[in-house]
Amino acid sequence: MAEIKAAQVMELRKKTGVGMMDAKKALVATEGDMEKAVDFLREKGMAKAAKKSGRVAAEGLTDIKVNGNTAAIVEVNSETDFVSGGDQFKDLIEKVSAKIAAEAPADVEAALALPSENGTLNDDLIQTTQVTGEKVSLRRFEVLKKSDSENFGAYLHMGGRIGALVVIEGADEATAKDVAMHVAAVNPEFVSREDIPQDRLDHEREVLTVEAQNEGKPAQIIEKMVTGRLNKFLAEISLADQEFVKDPDVTVAKYVESKGGKLKSFVRYEVGEGIEKKADNFVEEVMGQIKD
Repeated sequence: MAEIKAAQVMELRKKTGVGMMDAKKALVATEGDMEKAVDFLREKGMAKAAKKSGRVAAEGLTDIKVNGNTAAIVEVNSETDFVSGGDQFKDLIEKVSAKIAAEAPADVEAALALPSENGTLNDDLIQTTQVTGEKVSLRRFEVLKKSDSENFGAYLHMGGRIGALVVIEGADEATAKDVAMHVAAVNPEFVSREDIPQDRLDHEREVLTVEAQNEGKPAQIIEKMVTGRLNKFLAEISLADQEFVKDPDVTVAKYVESKGGKLKSFVRYEVGEGIEKKADNFVEEVMGQIKD
């Protein structure tokens, strides 16, 4: 059996755009012959799928799976909502999120290497890319752990366009789900004001102080104004201080406390957030399809 060197694997990856493990498998199967390895990948459809790697996949879905005391929130992307709304894509993200919740991999690369009936999760993504004709990718995930005395709350909004996963201490699963619904709707940044970095608080206080001074307010009431406005700012970004969507008369923290619980952590994903979408160009799209 020919010895496969790292340089060969890197060269094949550069030529075809496939993952490291797939490149190595192709070289092993072809005794290190680079051209045969490229053909090997093309025959399996992998190289063709890799051609789509330059496209922007900003659509997709989030999903959440709970496995005992472990839960995972996942985002899988496609290029269009037409594909993400299809059964094959939905089956894929169900499989991916369940596997990640069960195995709790360290990062996306480790997740893609997890075994599946098609080989690996990466192979599942490649297969879906081949069938749909769109780039399909695992963008991100987060795994949360809880103790037996804690509860997960999971909520998917708009069929998975937004996903929220919450952990609360005590109370019950229904309360945790209520909080997850709130997180999905209101989009807090932090669990409580104690989690907000001091430099951000200092900056906000400085801005509010200058704002009050520019309004010509007397010096003796500026401090009270700034304190009031700062509390309002904190209530906007802190989950604990926000008015609970189901009962605006109480804060989220007070609602959870009334159920015998305490907020602990949350993760909120919104599909495509932070991804810069390319402007559609009909001519380029048609030419791209011809080249493929």
